[in-house]
Amino acid sequence: MSGVFLVVAVVAAIVCASFLVMAECALTRMGRAKAHHLAQERKPGAELLVRIVDDPAPFMNVLVMAEVIMYVIAVVTATSVVVRYLAHGAEIVVIVVMSVALFVVVEVVPRSFAVQRTERAALVAARVVYPLGRALAPLGRVLLLVANGLMAILPGRVLTKGPFATEEEIRRDVDEDEEEVIEEEEQELIHSIFEFGGTVVREVMVPRPDMVTIEASADLDTALATITRAGYSRIPIFEGDTDNIIGVLYAKDLLKRSQEEVPSGKKVRSLGRAPLFVPEQKKVAELLREMQQQRVHMAIVVDEYGGTAGLATIEDLIEEIVGEIVDEYDQEEPLVEPLDDDTMRVDAKMPIDEVNELLHANLPHEEWDTVGGLVIGLTGRVPLVGETVRFDSLEFLTERVSGRRIQKVVIKRVQPQPEEAVLE
Repeated sequence: MSGVFLVVAVVAAIVCASFLVMAECALTRMGRAKAHHLAQERKPGAELLVRIVDDPAPFMNVLVMAEVIMYVIAVVTATSVVVRYLAHGAEIVVIVVMSVALFVVVEVVPRSFAVQRTERAALVAARVVYPLGRALAPLGRVLLLVANGLMAILPGRVLTKGPFATEEEIRRDVDEDEEEVIEEEEQELIHSIFEFGGTVVREVMVPRPDMVTIEASADLDTALATITRAGYSRIPIFEGDTDNIIGVLYAKDLLKRSQEEVPSGKKVRSLGRAPLFVPEQKKVAELLREMQQQRVHMAIVVDEYGGTAGLATIEDLIEEIVGEIVDEYDQEEPLVEPLDDDTMRVDAKMPIDEVNELLHANLPHEEWDTVGGLVIGLTGRVPLVGETVRFDSLEFLTERVSGRRIQKVVIKRVQPQPEEAVLE
């Protein structure tokens, strides 16, 4: 085999390895949300990119395997070339030259490009990596079985897909990291990001009874007074009842119209913008992307029967990650007020899973989302003020009721009862 051909083979192997490293780095940095956004923009290669990021393990395994193959080809072929012309010290020359070439050309340059131009690199890489991954997937599975066989004789876990950190591992590292201290607020933020993906709109929405709405037939003066009193920039418009939301009134539209000369008796209906309707079980992350794409800040949440269940704003969604956002108009009471070591007062709309975390309890949260819902479920009706109900070692005292809604509940630790729930 001619020396020129061997040199070309070395260069080709180095170029291929460089591309593979760039692809691995870019695909690792590409998030699912960004990939789906690129697909919606119809970027070339975006559909293949979505398939890769939705199930990255097989493709990452193939990439790593292909990188190793290119490294071996480059080093072995380079050794064959140098040995032809040097009788002594060929191995040292190969080690020095190839170490510099692989480090600079294969590692530093492609990784830097992938970090600086992640989106572009990922789109280009997807068009090569996807067919490569599909073609070499059987070989990758065979090698993974071999790795599992070796792991079986060693302590530790068996590889199933690839060396990727799971959500549980990241959570554990955040909680137990002793070398690099992570502030408690930062830990909560990281946990919130993971929980954000599994949260549904029903858990974060403003429930229907708490919605501030306005009748479509109301005049503009009434609408201005309602928005001023509520302090909101957007309120739903209904016709007949709140199950029939026909639009959303924007305060800026109302203020702009109030500066113009309009016929007396002009109705709110004329200023309504088309509402965005979403189901209760829609994932919060999906809704946030949809609201960003449609450039709306409020969505009307509907139940399985098409009735209005509540509303959700972008602020409600973001608060799931960063916590409560309070402005100068907010006058909300705290969700939790500790009374003593065994007693606390909570807002009835507080999620049950948060109470479980606070009290290290195991209250059922599959059927009811809030403390108020749990109390009504245990009593079988709207309880009276001062009425108590027990579940395991917790006693729930209904402290404040407004109409058919529980507003405040006092939770106290008591001795466990023989029965699961006993109404007094």
